[in-house]
Amino acid sequence: MSTERGNLSIHSENIFPIIKKWLYSDHDIFVREIISNGCDAITKLKKLEIMGEANIPEDNKYKITVTINPEQKTITFSDNGIGMSEDEVREYINQIAFSGAQKFMEQYKDKTNEDQIIGHFGLGFYSSFMVASLVEIETLSWQSDAVPIHWESDGGTEYEMGSGTKTERGTDIILHLNDDSYEFSNEYRIKEIIGKYCSFMPVEIYFVNANAPEEKPAEVIDDEVIDAEVDQDGKAEETKKGPQPINNPHPLWAKHPNDCTVEEYKNFYRDVFHDYKEPLFWIHLNMDYPFNLKGILYFPKINTEYDTIEGTIKLYNNQVFIADNIKEVIPEFLMLLKGVIDCPDLPLNVSRSALQNDGFVKKISDYISKKVADKLSGMCKVEREDYEKFWDDINPFIKFGCLKDEKFREKMKEYIIYKNLEGKYITLAEYVAARKGTDTAEVEAAEVVQDKAEKSEASEHKHDENCSCEHDHEHTEDCDCGHNHDEEDDEVAEDKKTVVYYVTDLKQQSQYVNMFKEAGMDAFVLTHNIDQPFITQLESQEKTIKFQRIDADITEGFKEEPKKKDKKILKNNTEAMTALFRKVLGKDKLEVKVEKLKNQNVSSVMTLSEESRRMQDMMRMYSMGGMGMGDLGGGETLVLNANNTLVQYIITNENAEQTQVICEQLYDLALLGHKPLEPEAMTKFIQRSNEIMLFLAK
Repeated sequence: MSTERGNLSIHSENIFPIIKKWLYSDHDIFVREIISNGCDAITKLKKLEIMGEANIPEDNKYKITVTINPEQKTITFSDNGIGMSEDEVREYINQIAFSGAQKFMEQYKDKTNEDQIIGHFGLGFYSSFMVASLVEIETLSWQSDAVPIHWESDGGTEYEMGSGTKTERGTDIILHLNDDSYEFSNEYRIKEIIGKYCSFMPVEIYFVNANAPEEKPAEVIDDEVIDAEVDQDGKAEETKKGPQPINNPHPLWAKHPNDCTVEEYKNFYRDVFHDYKEPLFWIHLNMDYPFNLKGILYFPKINTEYDTIEGTIKLYNNQVFIADNIKEVIPEFLMLLKGVIDCPDLPLNVSRSALQNDGFVKKISDYISKKVADKLSGMCKVEREDYEKFWDDINPFIKFGCLKDEKFREKMKEYIIYKNLEGKYITLAEYVAARKGTDTAEVEAAEVVQDKAEKSEASEHKHDENCSCEHDHEHTEDCDCGHNHDEEDDEVAEDKKTVVYYVTDLKQQSQYVNMFKEAGMDAFVLTHNIDQPFITQLESQEKTIKFQRIDADITEGFKEEPKKKDKKILKNNTEAMTALFRKVLGKDKLEVKVEKLKNQNVSSVMTLSEESRRMQDMMRMYSMGGMGMGDLGGGETLVLNANNTLVQYIITNENAEQTQVICEQLYDLALLGHKPLEPEAMTKFIQRSNEIMLFLAK
């Protein structure tokens, strides 16, 4: 068989139903498409005027008018743009997917100014058939010898075209709504749609309700009513009363940042997002190369107790609304912000409702992320006071960005600050430097004393082949002691890490906070949900540090250095109290330690190892609640203060009548300083407390 070549054919009777029903996901989008066509018609005429090819009267005012007639169920879109001749109607309207805007740009690409043409695909007009049973066009071209043209179609593959009645330059598109689309002749509905898609279209848009009762006119001068208002200084100012555009053709993001005032930024935020809490600050994006992008990103003030941390970033293309929060353009962590971004270079799909998969989009996303990081790091360096003032509101966003975007994390890691127990803001590097200079020295000194004491005890101990002690010996590569030397190396490396203490609830953990302050120690205040995954990531990046909540252990700074004779006593007391508390509380896995704490007023505290607590947090996150401390196989430790009078009483009076009550109370008090009691435990605690007070009253 010989090779055959030819052109593919498209039958309009097959493709037209697809365009009408499936091209656009939302039927209200026809308003955006037809008004966009009107804007393009006006933009084309402006370009011709600039090139000197069109002679436009000086008093000409470009505009688009949307007129509804609820009684007749029609909507009319009128523009005073370039209009169409008979041949142009045949070319642009009768040919599906022929873009008149594209042809115009190609014809005048070397002569036109920077005003952007919106349309690209030549399909927007046909969106009208989604809601209309009949569409009419009345148009008159800008050319001096033009005649008006009338065109109409009922949505099939046939049309009628002939002489029209239009007397002024431009185009009217009249939609006769079908039975399912009468809602679009409602004034409030159509204004809502215009506000959604066309709030910042580059041409003034006016709205008319043909069935609205006429207002009684006041004194009219040049079709406008002149009224007077009094300003703040008591002077009368003339204000124009009359038809006003329902859009803003000059949005704030289109202006140069140096030309915008603080009040304009705040007003724009309120108007667009209807949020009457003032934004903390904003970033004005303004880029012309290698792509055209403008916009404003606002950092909203978040009331974390009531507000969900969810923002809105509106994406525009040539001032035409596309969609909210398009993830391909907006990095995920920026979704917490509020803002607008206008990028004429976006590779939109045919319906202009989504992006085509394009590497160019990734460059835009990276640029936006970089500008945000530059703004924040610059504020930290130059406006540190403001940066600290805003930190409580912006730190969830920054930490989320570090979790999601590696480049953002690298730019911001030196500018992340933490609130300490004194309410001051410091960096991680500053905290680590302070720890190494003070607390670490104390810990190391205590470890040296402990090590010497253990060696002294070991030298007095005689070993034989039946000895079962765990005395350390010098290991070699050929040692057959059975120890895993690699693991021991890891443990040594872990011991050398700087511990970064933190608190998650200043009220709940107040006992530990006070102990830290008394010992001259510091900790970070990390109260947000995002802090836990953030510090986990930080530990994986910074190998020399590890985070530990202040109630995870009793540090050396809180303890007295026990004398040699006291060590055996503490060990015996620990064994005795462990047996006693396990018996009284019915907790066979409970770990108990008896330590000499410097603060004699502290009777008991509860600690939970960092690993166990993080595991419990993770299980709760994945809806595996109902687990108490210790249900994961240990980690819970009750620390009793041997210097406390109450603890000394139960040590010396294990079988006394009140010992059981005291043990239960000490345990609950320690637990209360760590987390809220369960309902049943809280009921018993209150009842027991009342009994103790009654006993004291007697």
